[in-house]
Amino acid sequence: MAPSFLGLVAMRYLILLCLFLACASTHASESGQSRAEAAGRSLVGQPAPRMVVKTIDGQTIDLGALYGKKAVYLKFWATWCVPCREQMPHFERTYEQAGPDMAVIAIDVGFDDSVEEVRKVQKQLGLGMPIVFDDGSLGEAFRLRVTPQHVVIGRDGRIAYVGHMADEKLDAALAQARRPSTANVASAIAPKDEPHYDVGDRVPAFDLHTLDGKFLPAFEAARPTVLLFLSPWCESYLAKSRPAIAQSCRSARERADVLARDSHARWLGIASGLWASHDELADYQREHHIDMPLALDDSGALFRRFRVMHVPTLIVLDAQGKVIRRTEEVDAALPPSAAVTRR
Repeated sequence: MAPSFLGLVAMRYLILLCLFLACASTHASESGQSRAEAAGRSLVGQPAPRMVVKTIDGQTIDLGALYGKKAVYLKFWATWCVPCREQMPHFERTYEQAGPDMAVIAIDVGFDDSVEEVRKVQKQLGLGMPIVFDDGSLGEAFRLRVTPQHVVIGRDGRIAYVGHMADEKLDAALAQARRPSTANVASAIAPKDEPHYDVGDRVPAFDLHTLDGKFLPAFEAARPTVLLFLSPWCESYLAKSRPAIAQSCRSARERADVLARDSHARWLGIASGLWASHDELADYQREHHIDMPLALDDSGALFRRFRVMHVPTLIVLDAQGKVIRRTEEVDAALPPSAAVTRR
């Protein structure tokens, strides 16, 4: 019996919908891969950093001591990250089949995450590999831009591959990294000891490059400055997996945009470069009609300097650049600017 006209229309619609979803999925994957590869462009071929890390179970791992003896595979991930969970079977299988010539280590990025959530996922998925909860140091050293971000280090101690997908390119990099190398083992480099700023510290003068092309000083002599650290995808992407954080991001954005019109303090928004580009931040600004100046911290340098691992985070600088207040409890009850900037 021939299919009806309506049946043919419905079938055609279904086929087009499937093609659209497949294309969208491919685009998202390519976007993640291109971001990871861009982050790793200046890392591949370079000596891997010498760092000592501690797992959530208290095990100490000296990465520098592994170089020259084993290949090292680091996977940066987060419990809220959908592709991270989707790739976990591949990751666990790689760990189980690693053998004595490769160390496999999971690095939770620590951004809007907790050890408690990591332990839940560890139990749910039956993860056996060692897991490190990053304080931002590893993400800084390996130029974290997306989740997951795969880093493969060869037995010669050099970074061999940086990517996002669990695909044939990653598998080929892992196989190549495990092979004995005749090259001299690269001297592991200790990460730079860069300054960090906490409450009571005075911040050196620096400029923020805002979306509209201006260079604004981080603080000015006339009044206090409120730095609102944010992420343009927090409100939408975390709506289901972390609804409380998503709501906090939304409330902070709405309240801060109102308070930014108060002349008592100057407000500047600083967006994380994790999973965010200049264009995506500009779309976020237009979508929500944000008047507050926004800057993209694409390298993550400002988030690291101020030790920001959660969004939203609010940091207040006085007219001389001294950090006088810091809070992660930014919600709809955020007080007027006079109270926010009070010591």
